[in-house]
Amino acid sequence: MLRFPAVSSEAEETPSKPLKMVGCSKCGASVFIPGELKPLEATDCPKCDAELIMPMMLEHFELKSKIASGGMGTVYKATDTVLQRDVAVKLMQPELADDEEGLASFYAEARAVAKLNHTNIINLYQFGKFNDQLYLVMELASSGSLDKLIDEQQFVPELLVLDVGVKIASALNSGLKHDLLHRDIKPGNILFNAEGEPKLIDFGLACKSEAGVDYSEQIWGTPYYIAPEKLRREPETFLADMYSLAGTLYHALTGRTPFEAPQIDDVVLAHLNTPLTPPNEVAQSISESTSNVIVRSMDKDPVKRFETYDQFIMALTAARSELLRGQLRRSTSASASKPIEAKKVEAPSRKGWFRRKG
Repeated sequence: MLRFPAVSSEAEETPSKPLKMVGCSKCGASVFIPGELKPLEATDCPKCDAELIMPMMLEHFELKSKIASGGMGTVYKATDTVLQRDVAVKLMQPELADDEEGLASFYAEARAVAKLNHTNIINLYQFGKFNDQLYLVMELASSGSLDKLIDEQQFVPELLVLDVGVKIASALNSGLKHDLLHRDIKPGNILFNAEGEPKLIDFGLACKSEAGVDYSEQIWGTPYYIAPEKLRREPETFLADMYSLAGTLYHALTGRTPFEAPQIDDVVLAHLNTPLTPPNEVAQSISESTSNVIVRSMDKDPVKRFETYDQFIMALTAARSELLRGQLRRSTSASASKPIEAKKVEAPSRKGWFRRKG
């Protein structure tokens, strides 16, 4: 008579834990995460320790991974399940829902971006509210930021920096035509799409440029790139954005911010009082023409900067053309200096097709 081992009643009562398969945006692996996690709750990838989140449906958008988080909200990579394309969804921070100033800023960003139609400004697809959650749906720029590129390479190639400068200056000029200032130009707010095209993001601090902006209490901006007139509480114009863009290009070219100090307060004071070290004195490989454009754009006196974005763009373009001509000359010179190897000519074979009759 066959006997089978008894099955423990305890084992029968132990339910298996639900699992959810998700894709890791860092290592690309498909892994299982605990199914009891709440939507957007995070856990670690068992393959690479990257952060994974429990996907969440927001109307017809499936939020899959976190891209970035800031004071106004958190941005997620998502899939538009209707149009079958990847997008970026920005959720406003829940604690700001009852903050009138925060709400006004969030609406301002949506309206500002919606007005703009430029290749180098991130596109806004949709703005809505779902279950008391305000959100923006935007174009996805999935190839990292200029900030990340600086961290990885330290010195970004001069030609690429000039290309970024021309395109972002053009984007800012487009905003200015709609009476908008960006007010927070920095490497982290310049992203690249899959084709390598730079995209300006985060208009959360954008404001009307009419007759300049005067601040008596708060100063907005990132200390490493902030224009001195903002620190002096002078009326803010597009020239402050030009200064910040030039400071961003300076960082990308040299691998260091325009002014560096152990304390942020000292960095801020340097924008006011310390002469700028020209980029080509920090890195001698930088061309003089590019260095001169950066130095003029970061003059502490706004009046001494370029009078318009068109002038700024022309100067950057001229520096780019000069750089390309120099590269071409060096390439041509190197090719001309190479010795030409004589081609060996073999004697004709005696067994040719032509035969002379004897």
